[in-house]
Amino acid sequence: MITVDARGFACPEPVIRTKKALDGAGADEVVEVLVDNEISLANVSKFGNDAGAKVTTKKVADGHFRVLLELGESRSSQKETDQRTIAVIDSETMGEGSEELGKVLMKGFVYALSQLDVLPDKVLFYNGGAKLTCTGSDSLEDLQYMEGEGVDIMTCGTCLDFFELKEGLAVGQITNMYSIVEAMNSADHIIKP
Repeated sequence: MITVDARGFACPEPVIRTKKALDGAGADEVVEVLVDNEISLANVSKFGNDAGAKVTTKKVADGHFRVLLELGESRSSQKETDQRTIAVIDSETMGEGSEELGKVLMKGFVYALSQLDVLPDKVLFYNGGAKLTCTGSDSLEDLQYMEGEGVDIMTCGTCLDFFELKEGLAVGQITNMYSIVEAMNSADHIIKP
């Protein structure tokens, strides 16, 4: 049995730790995941089901849950493709309602994007999203990791000028709107938060 202690971690970390454990597990191995909230319980359980595992959950105590994932022989696997996928990010926040929550969600989105089995070919940043590629961004480490793995990180130069951030660009390269449109037009899949 492989045990993953994901207590104390915010989304998407429990799912990512579970994925890494499943990737390293043998065909008949059981993965035990410990979480400390119902949202993580639901997210890990759904991920396990989507991965083809038999999922069993148990509430151990208040704020302590156990998820067992049994892989078996009929485990589904992600297909690698030769299709072009890009991500486009146009804001430093994700969703509407709370700016503070939106920043937390965007940091989680960029981190989850960096943990995909098949990384996107490009990540394009424009408007407020340009701030994520600059000094002081909470997402720099994840973006630098993706760039190191061959992902093109491209930020709109007009946007950097508008926000007076051109000197602060810390990852990737400056691009223009024509190149952004061209990349989006030639992509097979576009990921947008």
